[in-house]
Amino acid sequence: MFSELTHYETLRPLIDRAEEQIAPYVKKAQEVAEYNQFRVLDAFRRHKVSDFHFMPSTGYGYNDEGRDTLERIYADVFGAEAGLCRPQIISGTHAIGIALFGLLLPGDELLYITGKPYDTLEEIVGIRGDGRGSLKELGVHYDVVEMKNAETIDVPVVLERITPQTKVVGIQRSKGYATRRSLPVNEIGEAIAAIKAVHPHVL
Repeated sequence: MFSELTHYETLRPLIDRAEEQIAPYVKKAQEVAEYNQFRVLDAFRRHKVSDFHFMPSTGYGYNDEGRDTLERIYADVFGAEAGLCRPQIISGTHAIGIALFGLLLPGDELLYITGKPYDTLEEIVGIRGDGRGSLKELGVHYDVVEMKNAETIDVPVVLERITPQTKVVGIQRSKGYATRRSLPVNEIGEAIAAIKAVHPHVL
């Protein structure tokens, strides 16, 4: 039976070797974190955030400079045209649902090109449940293109399936509960560029 000291002396070289092997990755992660922290703090500086931005507001929040400034900071940091940051948006699914209901009208089509969306979106789309309050009830058509070999976006098939009614193309980066890999951002960017080149009307 090893004593605690002997056990530690046995493990210590393994720990040191593991730390040495992962050191470049840890350093890279720290550099990314520091860079992004700088970007956030720089956005705070450029938008002149001060203590009065953190004061509570009453009523409907019209002209709430704190909230408006926060949304400008989010847009700035993420490179977006605008930001919407509200405590009323309670989850990622809720945020996606808001975006879909805001973009799609009766007669439009939502085409998911990374297989079926994850389960929390199924009732919003209307492919599960009784359909009440869903995009399907609103008159939005849904279609799906499966991924090529369950690994990559099948761009040629997607281009064929897009119609004049296709308003939004849905791409799910995360694998959700599926066994496929999560999609790299550069692959998503390439697919979007290829789609927009042929079908510029698609969002």
